[in-house]
Amino acid sequence: MDLMPFTRRQLGLALAAAVATLSLPSQAEDKFIVMASTTSTEQSGLFGHLLPAFKQASGIDVRVVAVGTGQALDMGRRGDADVLFVHDTAAEEKFVADGFSTQRRNVMYNDFVVVGPAADPAKVKGSDIGAAFGKLASSGAGFISRGDKSGTHAAELRLWKGAGVDLAAAKPAGYKECGCGMGPALNMGASTGAYVLTDRGTWLNFKNRQDLAVLVEGDKKLFNQYGVMVVNAAKHPHVKTALAQQFADWVVSPAGQASISAYKINGEPLFFPNASR
Repeated sequence: MDLMPFTRRQLGLALAAAVATLSLPSQAEDKFIVMASTTSTEQSGLFGHLLPAFKQASGIDVRVVAVGTGQALDMGRRGDADVLFVHDTAAEEKFVADGFSTQRRNVMYNDFVVVGPAADPAKVKGSDIGAAFGKLASSGAGFISRGDKSGTHAAELRLWKGAGVDLAAAKPAGYKECGCGMGPALNMGASTGAYVLTDRGTWLNFKNRQDLAVLVEGDKKLFNQYGVMVVNAAKHPHVKTALAQQFADWVVSPAGQASISAYKINGEPLFFPNASR
């Protein structure tokens, strides 16, 4: 009896099964996307709430790189991320116009606030951000700027300009750039008694407040919109467009919007979904 054909067949089946088994982990590991997002969404704690809900719905892991919005957009331009979740609408629209994404969609909003020493030595307290920045400039009070080309930094620069302060000509006496994320900037403000422009979400999740308090809020100019964009595969064929699109579609869906709305600290919502607007 010739056992050779049977033995070869067995060997072939065994090898095929082994290859299939070995390939399963890599396929599972491949079901992830890289999201470039802002330090404010990360440090607010939102992603710790939102991304597990998305994974449960889709089976897709999201690996977040939390940087300033400007750096996140640069990552998208280089093809180093599959999807962007950022907050500088003008820069996002240019990203789409330049062909690096085919669509930008609103996801949620909150607002910026100015925090500072509770005693408020510069007397900025109120709801007029232009007047507040004017007083900060004239008083020489300490102010910590992120100085990192983030969405918050871009908003800050617009607000100084709106207050008639030309930073290019001369920075106010107390103005310091940290080149850092929102959390470290707040830590610097807390330790030095300086004023800081921050998104409300990070502030509500910030534990090291010391003597800092919210002093300026409620001005329409402090509105803070977030958007989502999938990186265009026509620019970077290696990006995981299909998986990234699943995230972009989910985060603006009723389920994703409900998950954002449900994220609260001490009963206070940090973000307000507005994908339908």
